[in-house]
Amino acid sequence: MDQEKIKKTVLLRGIGVSPGIVSGKAYVLDRRDVKALHYNLYGKDVIEREVERFRKALDESEKELLNIKERLGEGEEIGPLFIDVQIMILRDEKFVGSTVRNIRSRSINAEWALSLSVSRYREMFEKIEDAYLKGRIKDIEDVAQIVFRNLSGDTHESIVDIPDRVILIAHDLSPADTVQMKTEKILAFATDVGSKTSHTAIIARAIEIPATVGLKNVSEVVKTNDIVIIDGTWGTVIVNPDPELIKRYEEKRRHYHIMEEDLNKEAPLPSVTKDGHRIGIGANIEFSDEAVSAVSHGANGVGLFRTEFIYINKEQLPTEEEHYYHYQRVIETEGIKWATIRTFDLGGDKFISDPRLAEEMNPAMGLRAVRYCLREIDLFKVQIRAILRASVLGNTGILIPMISGVEEIRHVKEIIAEVKDELKKEGKPYGEGIKLGIMIEVPSAVVIADLLAREVDFFSIGTNDLIQYSLAIDRVNERVDYLYKPCHPAILRLIKQVVEAGHRAGIKVAMCGEMAGDPLYALVLMGLGLDGLSMTPLAIPRIKKIMRESTYSESTELIQNILGFMEAHEVEEYVRDYMTERFPELCPVNYEGLNERI
Repeated sequence: MDQEKIKKTVLLRGIGVSPGIVSGKAYVLDRRDVKALHYNLYGKDVIEREVERFRKALDESEKELLNIKERLGEGEEIGPLFIDVQIMILRDEKFVGSTVRNIRSRSINAEWALSLSVSRYREMFEKIEDAYLKGRIKDIEDVAQIVFRNLSGDTHESIVDIPDRVILIAHDLSPADTVQMKTEKILAFATDVGSKTSHTAIIARAIEIPATVGLKNVSEVVKTNDIVIIDGTWGTVIVNPDPELIKRYEEKRRHYHIMEEDLNKEAPLPSVTKDGHRIGIGANIEFSDEAVSAVSHGANGVGLFRTEFIYINKEQLPTEEEHYYHYQRVIETEGIKWATIRTFDLGGDKFISDPRLAEEMNPAMGLRAVRYCLREIDLFKVQIRAILRASVLGNTGILIPMISGVEEIRHVKEIIAEVKDELKKEGKPYGEGIKLGIMIEVPSAVVIADLLAREVDFFSIGTNDLIQYSLAIDRVNERVDYLYKPCHPAILRLIKQVVEAGHRAGIKVAMCGEMAGDPLYALVLMGLGLDGLSMTPLAIPRIKKIMRESTYSESTELIQNILGFMEAHEVEEYVRDYMTERFPELCPVNYEGLNERI
């Protein structure tokens, strides 16, 4: 019997991080972690030679990354940026110094010493609850793997050597691997590990290559030359599909592309319902060059510019000019009519290189965000000065995270007033009309939303933290993460309360959490009265389409129905059934009909 005919079809479910459907031949890339030997050293000379061997491996690793960066074409921005991050880690005094100290103090080989350093960083990052920041340990692990390889002298399979027109399968990929895919024409990729916030996922979205990660063992299930289908929208991988399934997915792929083309063509249209209700749609971005993608996907503004990346992995704290450079680029992007810049949401253990900062037992509820800014005022002023100066260039808002009481925002306003006075005395212009807003993301802010609304120009609801804190759910604890429900009756009432408090005070209320970009919740949020939604750029065309094909009265009727439910699962099921029936192409049911074997 033909061997191909006895291969079984297997469906794997993971996390879709970059949308699109692709089928083709698989190429399994060997990217297993290098296993480092551990041994002790004897003699001062031997130990110092080991330190030199480690430093040589660092140099070789940096050259390797610089070569990749040089191969990237002109006009590439995000790719080189991530390569720079990895180079900064290689040069980081703590990263290098801790390993050298381990070699000398413990008399151990460089691989073992480096493993100890990475373990130490892993312990620090495991305490962070913010998914994006927690995921930054992956950058350090990726860099360590490059150094391990250079210490071992082993060569490894390069993306450059892979034949083109394949679907890449690997245990894991680094940002350095991913940035080379565009030039090598990789159709799509799937990995055992990864998350939506990994830098590899961010790059995949930037270069618009379909990708599914977090599949656990796709690199073991798939063999090179197997036929696979990757759906980066719903996070599925089908291995060895039968002819009928290939035909079905080819039709689905054609339909997907037609729909995406239509969505993108219509993306610039305003988000106005059939009965004339308008809702603002902005983009959430992490990097200044993402503003271009935001415009191309239908946003005319940035609802949330996260500024943490300006700080992360820096050997020195960023200067005012560095801040200004990033804000200027966003505000001046063609098509961007307004930009909301969130001051940094970082805490003590989220910096790598700043020795002034101490560890905390519970960083999520500790010295972070506005709390940290009000303690390190000089550092906070640097960012405020840059935002104020950049606000001359266009319609700009400052968004303050994790406000829990009126005294905090009043203190912030005093600092902003001081900075304005300083700039005025220095003869440096700033935007007189700059708006000040706060994130509503802790329960106390909801309870006193009426008081906070008197102090600011706008609210932006951060659902990720609001849900976590309100329902008392540790999102990184797998035993309770099933309780994380955006449509929990308590969450819906909290959102409604904030909207009503804001509107009574005459200010606008937007949402910038993940809930805002999920098409299933589009009518729910509109019915709750939100004035604006900000989301990842790729989600914008679909959300705008739903808005245009619905009516505001329809959304308020939906809200009246679901507010009567007492249990979260009742709301979730009702909303899912309603949206998948009402918008079958925009809110499709996940794939069924195949037996999962994994």
